[in-house]
Amino acid sequence: MNVDTIERDFREKVSEKLKLESEGINRYRVFTPFLFEDGDHLSVILKKEDGYWVLTDEGHTYMHLTYDLDEKALQQGTRQKIISNTLSMFSVQDRGGEILIPIQNEQYGNALYSYIQALLKITDISYLSRERVRSTFMEDFRAFMEETVPANRRDFDWHHQLHDPEGKYPVDCRINGMSRPVLVQALPNDDKTRDATITFLQYEKWGVPFRSLAIFEDQEEISRKVLARFSDICEKQFSSLGANKDRIKRFIQESMA
Repeated sequence: MNVDTIERDFREKVSEKLKLESEGINRYRVFTPFLFEDGDHLSVILKKEDGYWVLTDEGHTYMHLTYDLDEKALQQGTRQKIISNTLSMFSVQDRGGEILIPIQNEQYGNALYSYIQALLKITDISYLSRERVRSTFMEDFRAFMEETVPANRRDFDWHHQLHDPEGKYPVDCRINGMSRPVLVQALPNDDKTRDATITFLQYEKWGVPFRSLAIFEDQEEISRKVLARFSDICEKQFSSLGANKDRIKRFIQESMA
């Protein structure tokens, strides 16, 4: 199949606004009307490898996502599941960060259609970031704590066994090994902040020694009254996780020393 025929097949199966442009021997850039949410075009290359045609992004899609996301976040939790499911659904491969699809039986148009669908689905991850999905924030928090605090110094979803055997006053993460353990709460909204306020007050009432640390998903989203009450009883707060990772890590490491 020659290039003109391939281009016609692409247009018939995907979009009339599509075109191919040569970038060397057996290598073509595929211009499509499909965009990332920031307006950049998807990067699609048609090239021949070891005698076979493939469509590839040459690593551009993941690189583009890391403009807004930590690279590690793509390999964890909800985002990783979306990527894995998408690759499987559209028979697309991840070759060390390069997303590609081999073209089988000269089905050029069908391969490009599946490939574009996969890339657009994967780029939805950036939408997840902007919408601040709670589950993703909590996953990011947990991954950060696992990275920052040794396993033998932390307990997730902790509660006091003696005073609170039913777990009515849970703490997202307890950092132990000090005379005053650090109780860390991850706070994505008003409700969770109210619960954290009550929890810290209850531990004070019981006379449990602790230091308190709060990490907000976005402190600006918390109502003023809720935040004011919480600020009265919380020792240290960070307004967000993503922009303060170095500061939070430094605070935790100093507390653990």
